[in-house]
Amino acid sequence: MTSTAPITGNISLPAATTAVTGSAVDNSGRNRLVIALMLAATFVVFLNETSLVVAIPRIMEDLSIQPSTAQWLSTSFMLTMAVVIPITGFLIQRFSTRSIFIAAMSFFTLGTLLGAVAPTFAVLIIGRVIQASGTAMMLPLLMTTVMTLVPPATRGKTMGNVSIVMSMAPAVGPTVAGLVLAVFDWRWVFIVMIPISVIALVLGITKVKNVTEPTKASIDMLSVILSAVAFSGLIYGLSSLGESASGDVLIAPAIPIVAGAISLALFIMRQLKLQKTDRALLDLRTFAAPGFAISIGLMTVMMAALFGTIILLPMFTQDVLGLEPIQSGLLVLPGSLVMGLLGPIVGRLYDKVGPRPLMIPGAILVSASLWSFTLLSETSSPFMVVAIHIPMSIGLAFMFTPLFTSALGSLKPHLYSHGSATIGTVQQLAGAAGTALFIALLTVQSVSLASEGATETVALAGGVRLAFMAGGIISLFAIVATFFVKRNASELEPGTAPAGH
Repeated sequence: MTSTAPITGNISLPAATTAVTGSAVDNSGRNRLVIALMLAATFVVFLNETSLVVAIPRIMEDLSIQPSTAQWLSTSFMLTMAVVIPITGFLIQRFSTRSIFIAAMSFFTLGTLLGAVAPTFAVLIIGRVIQASGTAMMLPLLMTTVMTLVPPATRGKTMGNVSIVMSMAPAVGPTVAGLVLAVFDWRWVFIVMIPISVIALVLGITKVKNVTEPTKASIDMLSVILSAVAFSGLIYGLSSLGESASGDVLIAPAIPIVAGAISLALFIMRQLKLQKTDRALLDLRTFAAPGFAISIGLMTVMMAALFGTIILLPMFTQDVLGLEPIQSGLLVLPGSLVMGLLGPIVGRLYDKVGPRPLMIPGAILVSASLWSFTLLSETSSPFMVVAIHIPMSIGLAFMFTPLFTSALGSLKPHLYSHGSATIGTVQQLAGAAGTALFIALLTVQSVSLASEGATETVALAGGVRLAFMAGGIISLFAIVATFFVKRNASELEPGTAPAGH
């Protein structure tokens, strides 16, 4: 029988050991297994956020749809994530770890199966929405579980693995899909995921144990509606900014952006009122912790840079340098692998030296790489892309793990689920904002250069340079912000228990 150590708030955290007839039972093996399964499952589901991008041309041809319609394969995924993630704070409080894991993987498996057999585009979109619903649950669940089970003094190592999921999975998604498409048709992008997701689901049913005690938390439906309109409006509006620059858009981006901004203001006011009685859908007291607020700001900049780069580099290598999709994907694979391999190493370093010695050089490296990308032209060698992308990936690896760890580590335990949901939401908003900024600048500059007589490739290369220049300018502010990130006091004590703050 497992005892729990009650804490302030809505979650009861399991004690590190359980007293049974005068002896202690070590749950560390169980905890490691639960975290390992969640890490593997979350990596798989996050691959799908970006993997379908390279398959869109073939889907358009096979299902006879236009580009403006096809873009909903990505937009619907992001919108669903934006709507579901804010609710996960409530779900993690209300339901057990095992129940949420099984639900998430069931949604993902069903959505993947629908995508693989979809006879029409409408069915394919439904599959993507169901997929995204499962994906949205996994990351906050993973982060909350890590913060619950892992002592503060050793969290860096585990959060290093989490950073692989957050940063590496979306980065390698297009590469994996490119390799699949080199041999099979687009449906195999879904098919290859089915056995993996089924295995993860079966392991979840048989191996994942409950590590939190559910409470009878209530949900405020007005908050759910406001958050859905706010985050989906902002993400849709930001995502369509790039299209609007070229005139290919159904709704003016200003409309969903304004609607989203107004709804966000109302949502914040509602949460500030509800959190006084611990009934907030997304508790904003997380931002009262200085370490959390600074880390979220930095995370926004880094995620925008990552997703902006993910969308720009394939366009540059294929449309300017004339490479095939699979070649384009392989160019960014080394950097993505380096980022993943560095995650656990950076985590161990974090446990020893804290965030600042890692984040300062990391931010400088990311900024230097963004500025280096402004040197790309239609005559650049593909190896120049690799030579710049690898240092950028190293810099991001040195940023993400300290950011995740210091952000959540600055919170009290009853706010872990809300902090995790906030991070997931910020990832989606920052990704949409970064993509919108980079694509809009690329489009405007390309059109301007083309009107002056530049060839299509020269104009596009000029647009790429301007987009990366904007990223470089923003990254300078991130360098300054890293000097204000501090190590949490609880991480300085090797024996600190997870529930202690």
